[in-house]
Amino acid sequence: MRNVLFTKLFGDRPIDEIGQVANDLGFDGIDLLIRDGFAVAPGEAATQLPQAVEKLKQHGQSVPMATTDLTDPSALPAEQVLQACANAGIGVVRLGYWKYDGSRPYEQVLDEARKHLDQLTSLAEKANVTLAIQLHGGTIHASGASTRVLLEGRDPQRVAAYPDPGNQTVQSGREDWRLTLDLLKPWLVAVGVKNGGWFPASVDETGQRRWASDWLGLADGMVPWADILAHLAGGEFDGLLTFHSHYELPYGQVLDQTRTDLRFVQRVLEAAR
Repeated sequence: MRNVLFTKLFGDRPIDEIGQVANDLGFDGIDLLIRDGFAVAPGEAATQLPQAVEKLKQHGQSVPMATTDLTDPSALPAEQVLQACANAGIGVVRLGYWKYDGSRPYEQVLDEARKHLDQLTSLAEKANVTLAIQLHGGTIHASGASTRVLLEGRDPQRVAAYPDPGNQTVQSGREDWRLTLDLLKPWLVAVGVKNGGWFPASVDETGQRRWASDWLGLADGMVPWADILAHLAGGEFDGLLTFHSHYELPYGQVLDQTRTDLRFVQRVLEAAR
């Protein structure tokens, strides 16, 4: 397993800073966000991505994974982005989200997602990269069971699974983590690493108690990461652990908490081995 740092927490900070920080924290590599307003924009991927990857390598950071918002291939320059990733040596590319909010029937969203995936898979084959579907709240792939519906019949070398126990706990899609990993095992390529929890909040005008959630330190939330990591270490998983660090804290504190999170994972994995 390799510990990689997802770069969303850096915003539009320069690539050199990202590489230096990731190296100082002790990460094995980078999960590079390709999105407008961040270090690499989708429309400029052909030129910005190789430059970014080269700078990160100078700081000792490989880039095995990139995160994108690709769903509908006609909405973003999908072919250019995937080819740019391939040219830069990035083998895993996370896709965007097929959202569900009740405004359209599930079957309609599912049919659209399958058509998009068919098109994206053809582009991935051409570029020789692996696409990853992240489990995320508010989508038709929030749980292992719902994500498997999209993955059935697809080559794991082209379309893979990216479970995220933190999302499943704090957002939607909650299920036994063992079931999630069992359902997605043939397609498993990466696991999102974060934690959070729920707490009672306000009472509305009807008298209904409302609950709120927040992201917490990796050892402090509702996700039993010590158990999950030991399970992964004892199995055949040799993919990516991508740390998200979605903390609403000052930048310096985010880095401190990320360092603590990484040390926790390293200790647990070392003990499991």
